[in-house]
Amino acid sequence: MTERRFTIHLLPEPDGGFTVRVPAFPPVVTYGATYEEALANAREAIEAVIEVYREDGIDIPPDIETHIDTLTIAA
Repeated sequence: MTERRFTIHLLPEPDGGFTVRVPAFPPVVTYGATYEEALANAREAIEAVIEVYREDGIDIPPDIETHIDTLTIAA
């Protein structure tokens, strides 16, 4: 089995913790109360989806690298 790398987005939540999304797997959304927990939960969620894809004969998608930038807007 080969290793794959997947980009994840960690969004800090106002009440603490992080919501995690995975661009290559849009249905994957998870949460962790700490950064470390969010990473562990993301790993677990991605591994679960990959297992289902393999069982169903679905190709595992490539990573989607995203770009983050900022815009200054008068508000």
